[in-house]
Amino acid sequence: MADCNGCPSKDNCTSKDDCMIKDNPNSNVKNIIGVMSGKGGVGKSTVSAMIAEELNRKGFKVGILDADITGPSIPRLLRIKDKKATANELGIIPVTTEDGIKVVSLNLLMEDENQPVIWRGPIIAGVVEQFWTDVLWGELDYLIIDMPPGTGDVALTVMQSIPISGIIMVSVPQDLVSMIVSKAVNMVRKLNIPVLGIVENMSYINCPDCGKKIRIFESDNTLEFLKENDLELLAELPMCKDIANVSENGNEILNQEIKEIFKNIGETIMDTLN
Repeated sequence: MADCNGCPSKDNCTSKDDCMIKDNPNSNVKNIIGVMSGKGGVGKSTVSAMIAEELNRKGFKVGILDADITGPSIPRLLRIKDKKATANELGIIPVTTEDGIKVVSLNLLMEDENQPVIWRGPIIAGVVEQFWTDVLWGELDYLIIDMPPGTGDVALTVMQSIPISGIIMVSVPQDLVSMIVSKAVNMVRKLNIPVLGIVENMSYINCPDCGKKIRIFESDNTLEFLKENDLELLAELPMCKDIANVSENGNEILNQEIKEIFKNIGETIMDTLN
């Protein structure tokens, strides 16, 4: 069991008697942020990678734990090529990007990233737990966890065995998706983990001629969703080629609007957790 004094969640925890948080003696992580959706395909991994890069740009020591075992995409989003995670007698050594972000993902342990992971839930959950307990994360200011979609075994394992400081939700402005994300919000709150806010992806399109924001979906759905779930809107992200191509071209190609959005998200995280 973990020492509560070293747990980022200690101030919000109400379950000390039956705590399942696991220690990692080879790591000293100050803040752990889960990025979650409840629904796949909404850009959760992209948001995770871009938040990590923004915090890294601000001078913090950052790592990413890719907990989406059956759909790992963090290595590609961070443009990690021809590198594999290694291990020694102490544990797994994460891959470090050119910018200094430490990364662990199942794709960094597989010979062929195109091969599927055909495992049952308990095995997947066990691997995610090992990505926390058996990895030599060292000194980190922020560890970002790219959560799997849904509210099942793996998400539950992450939230019960890793001392998460807070969760950022990712959604898109559709009523059906909002309903599914609400389930994830309620799950997080039942486990007494703070929801830091929501990032709405694919929120609008910028007209290439006049620059006007064109909203494809009804904005009333978003406002109602935020009010019903008592959530803070951290950011609205547009649909654009820059974000879609970030895995190939890097975040250097992002326009000033998107850079400013993630700069603000990073500052909100810093203000909330520090």
